Amino acid sequence: MVETLPASPASAGTEIRPDIIAALGNTPLVRLNGVAKGIRTPVVAKLEMLNPGGSVKDRIGIRMVEEAERKGWLKPGGTIVEPTSGNTGVGLAMAAAVRGYKCIFVMPDKVAPEKVALLRAYGAEVVTTPTAVERDSPESYYSVADRLTREVPNAFQPNQYFNPMNPRTHYESTGPEIWEQTGGKITHFVAGVGTGGTVSGVARYLKERNPAIRVVGADPEGSIYTQPDDIHTYKVEGVGEDFWPGTFDPALVDEWVKVSDRDCFLTARRVTREEGILIGGSGGLAVWAALEAAKRIDDPEALLVVLVPDSGRGYLSKIYSDDWMRENGFLSRLGQPVRIGTVLAERRGETPKIVAVGCDQTVAEAIELLRSHDISQLPVLRDSTYAVVENGGRVPIEVQSVVGSLQERGLLDHLFRKPDVISAKVSTIMDAPFPLVDGNEEVERVAPMLASGAPAVLVQRQGTLVGVVTRADVLEYVAQHRNGR
Repeated sequence: MVETLPASPASAGTEIRPDIIAALGNTPLVRLNGVAKGIRTPVVAKLEMLNPGGSVKDRIGIRMVEEAERKGWLKPGGTIVEPTSGNTGVGLAMAAAVRGYKCIFVMPDKVAPEKVALLRAYGAEVVTTPTAVERDSPESYYSVADRLTREVPNAFQPNQYFNPMNPRTHYESTGPEIWEQTGGKITHFVAGVGTGGTVSGVARYLKERNPAIRVVGADPEGSIYTQPDDIHTYKVEGVGEDFWPGTFDPALVDEWVKVSDRDCFLTARRVTREEGILIGGSGGLAVWAALEAAKRIDDPEALLVVLVPDSGRGYLSKIYSDDWMRENGFLSRLGQPVRIGTVLAERRGETPKIVAVGCDQTVAEAIELLRSHDISQLPVLRDSTYAVVENGGRVPIEVQSVVGSLQERGLLDHLFRKPDVISAKVSTIMDAPFPLVDGNEEVERVAPMLASGAPAVLVQRQGTLVGVVTRADVLEYVAQHRNGR
């Protein structure tokens, strides 16, 4: 609704909306260029963060409130109670501010602190609950919201997970916008699936206009939609579920793309830096899925639309914080991700990739190996036939043949306590084997093992030992590459 004021010197030619609710919708479609470079299928993004409250959930907030008012469920002076990861809360808070209601929002504790602060800025009360609990736990944010709805006088819970106004809103607004903005040329629609309301409403409208349109659902690893037998927590917010919401019609999704937290966050950062569009983690999830789908489609005559649900402003302390990304293993401290196999391959000096001792060899022989190769630790093998081997040595060493380890510090302690141990078998004093990692593992994930106690890690490929990487090796690699050498 747009109110056109009577012509006057001050208002001639202006359009003034009666309130913030009237500014919802009609968000633009924008072509993605940088992140889609080399992909023949055109990929365009529906920028839902340009709604007044910053997300696609603005659309359903007012519609759920209006429906509750019509049916007498929400009365003057009432309180809106809702479990939310943040965005639906903002949509409801906007509607509540305009209509004069109080709000209580229950949020999982994994949400970014900016989201909590934002809801409180609207005057809402925010209750946080543990993320890693079952849906039917009394501590889950669903259960706490249900309890508060029962206990707070004149309270109403819109319940976006089962409220039919959720998908209906997108059937009546978002879907038609996409159809009109593309001139009916859309061939594929991609969206992250949380409550399922957005994808269900949009998909139903589009498929009614053209049944050939393909709908792709993007789902985080750990969500029920793509791995119902392995549901677990994940860090991306606002998408995926651990139950099947009533607002979702799975028959409308033609195919699924499962996306890791890492790909969600790194893609969001890429879109921000390469397209100039600041998006959140769920947007990164949707764009990653869209790019994967576009590669498979490989058709310049197709038109793929991906819905980007919110802005990155609510995630500045998380996915746009290098420290948070590093602490959670999503960003390498070395710039681009570095594999432990690369550290091994670039190791300098003449020390063989593997120097090992057999468990039946003597401690004296082990000490000689340490001295002659100028090293401080040794893997211990079941069979001494394979000791002291380099890449391409006499016989490949299977990882199962590693039974223990020796370190200079431990040897010194044994010798001072019992000097005649020097003639004993290595098996009598060896320690547990060093940790075993794959050659493709990132250094970022291996470094904590080395920092927390292990002096070295064993590197394997397809069950065969290919080398030993020590703390010194990693330090040397970092020093070389930090200095640009």
